[in-house]
Amino acid sequence: MPVRRLYMDNAATSFPKPATVLDAMVHFATGCGASAGRGGYAEAVECGRLLSEVRQRLCSLFNGADPRNFIFTLNCTDGLNLAIKGLVDPAGKGHAICSCIDHNSILRPLGTMEDRGWLAVTRVRVDPRDGLVDPAEIERAIRPDTRLIAITHASNVTGSLQPLAAMARIAREHDVPLVVDAAQSAGHVEIDLRALDIDLLAAPGHKALLGPLGTGFLYIRPGLEKRLRPLKEGGTGSMSDLDRQPDFMPDRFEPGSHNAIGLIGLGAGLAWVIDRTIAQLAEHERNLERTFIDGIGDVEGLHYYGPAGVRDRVGVFSVRVDGLPPGELSETLEREYGILTRSGIHCAPLAHRAIGTADTGGTTRFSFGPFLSVQDVQYAADALADVALRRVKGTAKAAVNLGRGN
Repeated sequence: MPVRRLYMDNAATSFPKPATVLDAMVHFATGCGASAGRGGYAEAVECGRLLSEVRQRLCSLFNGADPRNFIFTLNCTDGLNLAIKGLVDPAGKGHAICSCIDHNSILRPLGTMEDRGWLAVTRVRVDPRDGLVDPAEIERAIRPDTRLIAITHASNVTGSLQPLAAMARIAREHDVPLVVDAAQSAGHVEIDLRALDIDLLAAPGHKALLGPLGTGFLYIRPGLEKRLRPLKEGGTGSMSDLDRQPDFMPDRFEPGSHNAIGLIGLGAGLAWVIDRTIAQLAEHERNLERTFIDGIGDVEGLHYYGPAGVRDRVGVFSVRVDGLPPGELSETLEREYGILTRSGIHCAPLAHRAIGTADTGGTTRFSFGPFLSVQDVQYAADALADVALRRVKGTAKAAVNLGRGN
């Protein structure tokens, strides 16, 4: 087994994290440890201040309208469930739009409500060549009873980056709330919430924002919080004399004690990203994408999915080697080259159906992060090419032997 371990599964969770993330969490655990809003003593007040600082950093990075409209969640899925289910009145029924590129974090909440008779759902097709959704098809799908449009901004299968500005414009023209899954785009590309006029955007803290697992957020455009039905109620540390949930932000959607240690780690990750700037991080990722595409683009028996170049994509690549199951390819890459990838359907079954890989075990996915170098990605491309060429030669040899046997 190679001594080197090269992590290329950043679409699942980023690794490594900046050293400052762990430092911030340790400092909180050993020097504060209190719960925000649960006391007037200095440590509880300090915890509240630190959490407010995290909201301020989110608001700065994404150009939100108000830090209080960034709701802390357990992960992106948690935020998407609040956004999607909170917009639907089970007694009123209605219609929702999503796409075939979407992650199960969108597909499953909508599917569950569809099964219960709460919603009709239109799943807009995706172009199998590049993984992109045509905004015009979303507009054609809108009905008078459409309650929401949900879209995965960047695909965790093909890396395709959807035309979010056009989709947001269509949603606004028709007064339909747009729910954005930014799991694979937040921290990778610029997202200006006010310029795009985004209604609701959910993202995890543990991916390109470089925080720990168990963190995330949902941004709610000011004014929309009154249309969004809370899914949980409980203690907030505010207005404790009332037995009803406060109706002001962020307490309206944040019952229970916070994952303070995780969120403070997220705050350190956000500070790292803000210091380097999204523009610089995105340019670094584009260099990684170019290196990978150049290294595998013309290799016989090797295929990748999604946009052919670096335009309209993030650093997520699904690949197939002819005749080699995805899981076996991942095992070979780890065993022989120390490269860590993820194989399978990636919680996006409709995306794999669209690109034609659902019935053959999915794909093997490479996903890049800020701590990978061009040399790392070149090594991975060379390893993939080596496996594919060995496979082609082995298959040719087997065919020759079979011919002699006949």
